[in-house]
Amino acid sequence: MIRDISDEYTAEEQQATLAAIIEGSEDAIVSKTLDGFITSWNKGAQGIFGYSASEVIGKHITILIPQDRIHEEDYIINKIKAGQRIEHYKTVRLAKDGAEIPISLTVSPIRNKQGRIIGVSKIARNITAQKLADEKQAALAAIVESSDDAIISKTLAGIITTWNKGAENIFGYSETEAVGRHISMLIPPDRLDEEERIISSIKRGVKIDHFQTIRVSKENREIQVSLTVSPIKNSEGTIIGASKVARDITAQRAAENALKSNSQKLMILNSIGKSISEQLDVDVILQKVTDATTELTGAAFGAFFYNKINEEGESYMLYTLSGAPREAFEKFGMPRNTAVFHTTFSGEGVVRVDNIRKDERYGKMAPHFGMPDGHLPVVSYLAVPVISSTGTVIGGLFFGHPEPGIFLQDHEDLVVGVASQAAIALDNSKLFEEVKTLSLKKDEFIALASHELKTPLTSMSGFLQVLQKTASDGLNKVFLDKAIKQVDKLNILINDLFDISKVQAGKLQFNFEQLDLGALIGDICETFEQTVPGHNYIYVRQGDLVLQGDKMRMEQVITNLIGNAVKYAPQSRDINITAVNHDHEIIISVIDYGAGIPAAEQAHIFSQFYRVREKDRNISGLGLGLYITKEIIERHGGRIWVESEPGKGAAFKFAVPRLPNTH
Repeated sequence: MIRDISDEYTAEEQQATLAAIIEGSEDAIVSKTLDGFITSWNKGAQGIFGYSASEVIGKHITILIPQDRIHEEDYIINKIKAGQRIEHYKTVRLAKDGAEIPISLTVSPIRNKQGRIIGVSKIARNITAQKLADEKQAALAAIVESSDDAIISKTLAGIITTWNKGAENIFGYSETEAVGRHISMLIPPDRLDEEERIISSIKRGVKIDHFQTIRVSKENREIQVSLTVSPIKNSEGTIIGASKVARDITAQRAAENALKSNSQKLMILNSIGKSISEQLDVDVILQKVTDATTELTGAAFGAFFYNKINEEGESYMLYTLSGAPREAFEKFGMPRNTAVFHTTFSGEGVVRVDNIRKDERYGKMAPHFGMPDGHLPVVSYLAVPVISSTGTVIGGLFFGHPEPGIFLQDHEDLVVGVASQAAIALDNSKLFEEVKTLSLKKDEFIALASHELKTPLTSMSGFLQVLQKTASDGLNKVFLDKAIKQVDKLNILINDLFDISKVQAGKLQFNFEQLDLGALIGDICETFEQTVPGHNYIYVRQGDLVLQGDKMRMEQVITNLIGNAVKYAPQSRDINITAVNHDHEIIISVIDYGAGIPAAEQAHIFSQFYRVREKDRNISGLGLGLYITKEIIERHGGRIWVESEPGKGAAFKFAVPRLPNTH
């Protein structure tokens, strides 16, 4: 008997193919009875859950179900028994190691040949990666939606495709109003070219970071923004659009501008404070004050008027000006005692008006009844009186601007502060001018007095010398010698006064010639040995000591320094004089071993009319010798100083430039 088995081979092949598909699937394909016992288990199930087929077949499916999800199995079985299929049911199952695995289940009934449901087939897909991606996407969406920044996407043609709450808050358009419209609705007309440049960069794959620009809101209000624009790519990497993050930096820029403005104001205030505190010249002080306050207030022009009232009590004098040429004021004459100016020049207070033309004090006096034609345009007006410490109104600072509402309370406070500083500086300048006048009168008196004293003293000296030659030995000769010595001392003092008057007048004469300073000092030392024999004058010289100098004046310097050593150190047996050639200088030292000079006194020792308090009490002199000495040394291009410790004597030293080697 022959039997056709082709159908059986076909069925076997189909069964084998199906088994191969099941076994090769990465998804878990599991079958179970209606009671939940596992009957088949593929390699995909082993890969996902970790159990081999031998470990799970025959066991209940609940080994894969967390305790808090056991109820899901009843739900699934009831659906299957009802003949229903469950697709893509997302849940969590357990792996062999206890780890929870997010899965997507598709569950179908298994029927026998009679169509009766006898079991369940289950396909479980591990969706861990998908779940993470979904969570990431959800987080990103939440971030975008909750961001205070405007986050917008658009096509390369500029059509808006997404619009978050931040964009709505910044620009005023709702999502429904914005999506589908062109991005140019946010761009000022004069900035439309920016969009072309941005899209051009995006098409090249170039990201734009922190581009600061201006955009407009729904109400046409300009908003300062910082833009970051990035390309959007599809799965193939093709650029299909742009994402744009716009941050409103209006407040930030305002804060930056305020900080910059405050820094500039502080710098100006520090500068003007330093400048006017160092200045005693009225012209310089007032110009600096006018320039600085004009800049601080943002005025178009500023001026300082002196409170110089004429016989009619109506005129003030323009002193300094900033921001406009002087001719702009002078061609109209000086201001008069109008209602607007009166408040300032009387010192009653500050005047700050947003629009002076609307002020009730404005335009009350003939002939102009306001500002004359051609006057600088003043709308905003600020005037601050400058009042001295005695309450006298020195003058006023005036500021103008052609626009209304320019000057604020801050500007007023700043100018009031500067005006107070200026008043102090002007008081100091006035005192300086008074002192300078007195000093000039003093110098004139010294010059006159020394000249008037010189004539009779010269005559007196001559008469005494005649008497000295004719006097016999005895008491008369002794008194004549003493009188001549005192006349010589008086003559030295008068010569010092003469020199002081010449120094002050800039008329101290010098006759420079090639001078051997070493030889000159030697001659002076010999003179002292003869005239003041009570000391050892130890003179040491070294090297070439030739300079270009005035012989008479250098002799005056050396004589004064040695004479001071003798005068102020009478108990010092030795007086050391050294002259050395050092580099390009000649350095001279005159050293005594007397009481020395206190450190506090040393800084003043070369000042005019200065005498050391403790040492000079019983010693004659005017305190002019070292002052004149210093002037002579400096006129020779040199310098002079003192080194001393109380109780150890004093060393007066000076250095002058020497001539190149003459040998």
